[in-house]
Amino acid sequence: MRRVLLASLAVALMLVPAAGAGSTGRVTVYAASSLTEVFPRIDARPRYSFAGSNQLAFQIRQGAPVDVFASASPKFTQELYRDGLVEKPRAFAANELVLAVPRSNPAELRSVFDLRDKQVRLVVGSASVPIGDYTRQLLRRLGLTIVLDKVVSQEPDVKSIVGKLALGEADAGFVYRTDVRAAAGRLWAISLPAWAKPAVRYEVAVVRSSRNRAAARGFVRALEGVRARRLLRAAGFSVK
Repeated sequence: MRRVLLASLAVALMLVPAAGAGSTGRVTVYAASSLTEVFPRIDARPRYSFAGSNQLAFQIRQGAPVDVFASASPKFTQELYRDGLVEKPRAFAANELVLAVPRSNPAELRSVFDLRDKQVRLVVGSASVPIGDYTRQLLRRLGLTIVLDKVVSQEPDVKSIVGKLALGEADAGFVYRTDVRAAAGRLWAISLPAWAKPAVRYEVAVVRSSRNRAAARGFVRALEGVRARRLLRAAGFSVK
């Protein structure tokens, strides 16, 4: 009898680590900072970490315990896929670049071309983060790269740009249209020439090292569902 009890205890102890490994635990989602408001509305259950897509991709390469990666640029999901670190990425939303100014608009900007002609404090994303890359693509197409000389701060993610503008620490900055909407009236968006705007496309992928692979795939599938699409549209994103 004692041998049976000891054997049962040994089996139980062997099973404890497997359960603790998180095969059915909460999903951890790394997501671009521009998704900060909408993702918890779509699903409040996961653990979320929001930051610049480049920073999150780097952490995944370093072995961070994450299940899902949602990027504001296909560049990072596709590179991770190429290197075998994530499953095949799926596009789930699009966004739009705008020039944002504080609601009071102290520099009296009306057009992106005013950046060239007026004294302004401009804030942009660093070149390595998607918002910074999109910004530089836009300025090259418009022939306005000279305005980068007026940059007073280069930020690690789009929410940091929004914060600078909302606090009056800058006169203008390039952000996504969804960020202006999320700023609840503190910012005003100046539209940009359609022909010059880069396509802003979001992709999501399951991380291959995930211990919650089934739940992670469920989260990704949910982003294509009716409810998620409705919430993404309400936040200002474009969806198919």
